[in-house]
Amino acid sequence: MKRTMKLASLLATVSFGVLAASEALSAESLADVMKRRGLNEKDVLAAAKTYTPTGKRDEFVVFSSGGQSGQVIVYGIPSMRILKYIGVFTPEPWQAYGFDDESKRVLREGSVVDGREITFGDTHHPAISETNGEYDGQFLFINDKNTPRIAVIDLKDFETKQIVLNPILQSEHGGTFVSPNTDYIIEAAQYPAPLGGDFVPLEQFNEKYRGAVTYWKFNRAEGRIEPENSFSLELPPYSQDLSDFGKGPSDGWSFTNSFCAERYVGGIERGRPPFEAGCSAKDTDFLHVVNWKKAEELFKAGKVKKIKGHSVIDIATAAKEGVLFLIPEPKSPHGVDVTPDGKFITVSGKLDTHTSIFSFEKIQAQIKAGAFAGKDEYGIPILDMQKSLHKQVEIGLGPLHTQYDSKPCVAYTSVYVDSQLAKWDYCEGKVLDKISIHYNIGHLMAMEGDSAKPAGKYVVALNKLAIDRFNPVGPLHPQNHQLIDASNDKLQLLYDMPLPLGEPHYAVAISADKLKPHIRYPHGTDSRTEKKHPASVRAGQERTERSPGKVEVFGTVIRSHITPEIIEASEGDEVIIHLTNLERAQDETHGFAISKHNVNLSLEPGKTASVTFKANKAGTYPYYCTEFCSALHLEMEGYLLVQPANYKAADTAKGKEGVAYTQKDYDARVASNVATQKVIDSVVGYITSVNYKDFPSVVALVEDATDQLNFAKGAKDKSEDFAKKADWQNAMLWAEQWFQYQVKAADIGIRAKTHLEQNGAKKVQ
Repeated sequence: MKRTMKLASLLATVSFGVLAASEALSAESLADVMKRRGLNEKDVLAAAKTYTPTGKRDEFVVFSSGGQSGQVIVYGIPSMRILKYIGVFTPEPWQAYGFDDESKRVLREGSVVDGREITFGDTHHPAISETNGEYDGQFLFINDKNTPRIAVIDLKDFETKQIVLNPILQSEHGGTFVSPNTDYIIEAAQYPAPLGGDFVPLEQFNEKYRGAVTYWKFNRAEGRIEPENSFSLELPPYSQDLSDFGKGPSDGWSFTNSFCAERYVGGIERGRPPFEAGCSAKDTDFLHVVNWKKAEELFKAGKVKKIKGHSVIDIATAAKEGVLFLIPEPKSPHGVDVTPDGKFITVSGKLDTHTSIFSFEKIQAQIKAGAFAGKDEYGIPILDMQKSLHKQVEIGLGPLHTQYDSKPCVAYTSVYVDSQLAKWDYCEGKVLDKISIHYNIGHLMAMEGDSAKPAGKYVVALNKLAIDRFNPVGPLHPQNHQLIDASNDKLQLLYDMPLPLGEPHYAVAISADKLKPHIRYPHGTDSRTEKKHPASVRAGQERTERSPGKVEVFGTVIRSHITPEIIEASEGDEVIIHLTNLERAQDETHGFAISKHNVNLSLEPGKTASVTFKANKAGTYPYYCTEFCSALHLEMEGYLLVQPANYKAADTAKGKEGVAYTQKDYDARVASNVATQKVIDSVVGYITSVNYKDFPSVVALVEDATDQLNFAKGAKDKSEDFAKKADWQNAMLWAEQWFQYQVKAADIGIRAKTHLEQNGAKKVQ
């Protein structure tokens, strides 16, 4: 009884009005719901912390790798609602990524390798663009581990705009990480191989196999990576792993860890122990410390060699010029993370129990003094590990990745074997709290937790196993992203979120107010270039151009029709269709699909997209809008008529179509149209009586509604012309089209009116 009273008191204090409303509208009380569902007070408090009421939005937006899907998953925090999948290295049908001509060009930038078509991607590490080390919400970058590629996603529309294939790496894991002002993007190799990919027998592993780290130059103004201004640093055949750029005092330096510094080559087939035995024999591996600003100077001075047209600074030059240094680091590490102030670098070893905090100041002191513990086999100076350390902290068994809190010196580290998340102080070197995770946490994500200014509040555990957490769906289980409240001294688990796509690896979270995505495109935009599409047209400019063997359509879509509604081609013709969405209203996306031709377009407001295909078989093929866009969505249709090569129109007898209409039908339709116009006029009267121009979304709706009414006038004029000729069939059909335009204008107008009423529009004096 005391527990129930305490909970009721808590809820009354937090939201008395909501509780009173629920009691008035429902016979079932909160206590009843708790009892029926077996919930306790802690459950309800966790639910209250994640619940996002209808119409409300999340405080943070997450970009998670999609693993083997080759895509990116977008969701909100604290609601954990999935918002979008972004097609990156593999097609994504809903947004027609990889189906329209424009996105096919982007996808093919990195999908044809040595004549092979790559249709699989393994996304790992997304990174958000930064200004002065802080997230700016302009671009997202992500890598493909399987085929070393980097993709650029523009956060103005959450679309992939560029894919760059690394010409010298055969695999990679250490991408993507950005410099504090997004000058460069790091992509580090993983498994050593001859740079460029030529065949070399494994017996020459030490001599001919190499790692590398690539610094991709990013042109922010153009939103593109510039391969011609990018370079790589050759590294020894240690298996490089993750990277991070320095910031603040460590700006100009980057850090890449490694495993298998033993350079062991397994092979049970050859009578040798497997890789895992030889790659974990030593107590330490190597942290690579790179003066990338100096490396950039070497690149610009031409002190490079060319491999497959790509500039590479070799190991000897890097060592001689003071660009590359090594520090022993904990055994088999996975993750290197620079603190927000840029003073420390944290590294954890999967086969160790410690997280090591390296001091950038101590590293620099050794380099300046030339006080090295020795050199590796390739001539690279090695710094003393103990002299480089700030502290080592006993975290747990299998520590991996570290993220940072907004509170000074507070960090979070994932502990894989113990299935825990640890909260600790890297200044004092002590553990503050731990929480159990379900199960086997890999990466973790704090809000903006790898930037110079973390936001705090929440941490998400990205767990590799879910086991028994969700309804069984067969042997392949979803993975589990668990939301944790990190706002207090003690960590609290709030929510289990199944991830049903790929194997997500890493994620980044940004404050939602830093994202400023488009609501609509300027008319006729090619979304992949953000420029005017050369084939875009406005209403009334639609046309079809024919030449021998080719049909090219310049069309439009708008509620509720596709122009043209009939496309005719001959068997064997190349057909090119360009469609422009004329809508200006928010969220009025149209789709376009043709039966049996693998044609699929997504046309957001203002966008122009194209598709090219062969009409290789005579037949009748319906096409339609794939997005439910209006009351007459199903009537938004047309036909592709592919005529046989020897077809002659004279061979076809004329037939009758449809229902026969009379003057009575026409008069009834017109009377209804006149009544509808009165409703529209009243809505327009309200909108123009208030300060609607102060509401950009309403201005766009008014523009859209005005277009529809202009179309309505044209249809009205045609209906009246046919009525004068007593052609009641065409008069009635054009009157019906007049009505359809009115309905669409009314729908838009009512949405505008509702928005104004709900957002405090004021009467114009």
